[in-house]
Amino acid sequence: MRKIDQLLAEYGESHQNQTNKAIHWVCVPIIFFCVVGMIASIPSGLLHGLYNSPAANWAVVALALVLVYYVSLSIPLMVGMAFFSLACLVAARWIAHLGIAPLWLICLVLFAVAWVGQFYGHHVEGKKPSFFKDLQFLLIGPAWLMHFVYKRLGIPY
Repeated sequence: MRKIDQLLAEYGESHQNQTNKAIHWVCVPIIFFCVVGMIASIPSGLLHGLYNSPAANWAVVALALVLVYYVSLSIPLMVGMAFFSLACLVAARWIAHLGIAPLWLICLVLFAVAWVGQFYGHHVEGKKPSFFKDLQFLLIGPAWLMHFVYKRLGIPY
């Protein structure tokens, strides 16, 4: 069995309840986006100086490392996660330009609310979140959702 299949199966063990699954479909993408947004909020003068691009920020660096992890598990899943990561970067930039509030603050509030949802889902499930056992499951959660999208579209992962 491939490592990705083992990780997805292990993650799925604590995500059987339909309410918990539904909560994860909402909260996991929000949490991923919020982490991207908070990292993108870190001043990146050094990166701008090196690459002279408004797109150069610490979130791009972090996501490049995350995508290396995903490619080690599954190239097709990495492609899907790369598109989702790009969407998160674009959304973060758009929200920052709206000027409603600082991006980091919006992301921090959404992050906290989404984690409350996650823990409620696991309370309903009656099982602890997978990342309590192994931190890599923080990255497997988004891939777990992506693998369902792939299955629905008939794309092998």
